[in-house]
Amino acid sequence: MSGDLVLGLGGSVDYEIVWSSSTMEALIAEYGIRASQLTTSVPVTSERSLVISLLAFMADGAGGERYIASSDIVRRFASRFEMRVALGGTCVRAAIAMSKLGIRSVLHLVSVNDYFRTLLPAECSYICSADQDSLDPHLIVQFGQGARVHSGDIDLEAESPNRVMYANDRPKQEMVLSDQLGPALRHAEIFLISGFNAVRDRTILDLRLVSLVSQMRGLPTDALVFYEDAAFHEPSLSGRVREMLRGFIDVYSLNEDEMQSYLGRRVDLLDVDDMEDALRSLSALIPVPTLVVHTKYWALAWGESAQDYADALRGGVTMASTRYCYGDAITREAYEEVGRFPANLRGQEFSHGVQERLGKGSVCCVPALALDPTAPTAVVGLGDSFVGGFIAAMTRRDLAV
Repeated sequence: MSGDLVLGLGGSVDYEIVWSSSTMEALIAEYGIRASQLTTSVPVTSERSLVISLLAFMADGAGGERYIASSDIVRRFASRFEMRVALGGTCVRAAIAMSKLGIRSVLHLVSVNDYFRTLLPAECSYICSADQDSLDPHLIVQFGQGARVHSGDIDLEAESPNRVMYANDRPKQEMVLSDQLGPALRHAEIFLISGFNAVRDRTILDLRLVSLVSQMRGLPTDALVFYEDAAFHEPSLSGRVREMLRGFIDVYSLNEDEMQSYLGRRVDLLDVDDMEDALRSLSALIPVPTLVVHTKYWALAWGESAQDYADALRGGVTMASTRYCYGDAITREAYEEVGRFPANLRGQEFSHGVQERLGKGSVCCVPALALDPTAPTAVVGLGDSFVGGFIAAMTRRDLAV
């Protein structure tokens, strides 16, 4: 395969806070929050409702993404914690992961500022629809396994690491597409679509989708279109994106939280019977040639060409695992080292079982790796790194591990 890798549709500047149970407990006491008030569906219109939402995700053992009423809430909350500033957005994090392996890509951005100019690697060029600089930071909160919050009648302990994101990003809500996107796609080998989850207005979404479809008609006939899902700030708009892009998407990818959200129920990720039901329901909802689901235990492709993505799945798992172990300090050597780690035994058992049940002709499942780093980065950017590793392995067969 040869050609440009075009990754869209928008990036972000992320405020990644360092978890502090004592700070969270102080906020619970300050705002008089009780266990009965915790819900992930609360509109996040204040710092108090932000704390309620975050604690509810922690209680559910889930991650997610939510709209927040103002970036000022992000700044106020982040100021209470230790914080680092990083570039985010699926396309940007995927591109950065690929750059660690020397792979170049072209980003489509809808906003830009000095953080992008400073932090983007040389391997990442970009086109941008914005005509001036702007900054609408995203809040990234991650909690590690065993993190505990105890205040009043609230007593929570995280069973596994996860992350929650909050954003009010006007450029991403408007998702204006650059006139340079169409010309860039004429030479594309792979086109990554992500970011529509931030759009909240149906009229704007329809206009952008019509524009995108028009520009995608210039794609080479053998180009691969990869769609990475995310939690929609307006859940009702998710189906509209799938409807408008039907016939263009070759690979539709999502994580376990997004899968369970669409199905409206919890799924036992290690139970073959439960996952078979989930996959059949999911494929009816999302009719695409290949469905990819990536989880903490395994990653699989479901569809007639599932086995064609075996190396890409391994590449995705390896890249996400390398980020988990090394954070931003990913190198080609680290990637190759992690790729030699043994498989996670529970994921391996499930992989064998689901392929035996559904047949290797229609499903390809790759177990996650057995990881026990001394200082894990938890889960910020792991899904985006999976996408970067998947695309990298599709492009460079020498990356198969």
